[in-house]
Amino acid sequence: MITVLRLGHRPGRDSRISTHVGLVARAFGASSVVYSGLKDEKMMSSVRKVSEGFGGEFSVTYAKDWRNVVERFDGLKVHLTMYGEPFETKIAEIKKAKNVLIVVGGEKVPGEIYGLADANVSVTKQPHSEVAALAVVLYEATH
Repeated sequence: MITVLRLGHRPGRDSRISTHVGLVARAFGASSVVYSGLKDEKMMSSVRKVSEGFGGEFSVTYAKDWRNVVERFDGLKVHLTMYGEPFETKIAEIKKAKNVLIVVGGEKVPGEIYGLADANVSVTKQPHSEVAALAVVLYEATH
């Protein structure tokens, strides 16, 4: 089971990207996405509607406290960051894990996440979209 945690959602500013995080998570094999930051029922509803329309088991939830989600997660915790080690060095471990939490940022990512994650991994060392990084890692993890 793969869960995606989106950090720091801000309605208005992040709605499109956060929606895409949810759609990519669903399409590339995650079983759920959890949003933190500010609650945005409209954005979450958009992802739920796509899931209902295209079928499959997928949940969309909100968590006010992202730390609680990470600390309580029983499984491998992977933080996607351009400052991590290349994801290729961890993909075998990700594939083997029964439960995986993939954390993607939004606004400025709290430094604390680097220590809470079991692995901090990058998809290139170049700045780019968290949606792109999520798609690449999910694709590799599920194939």
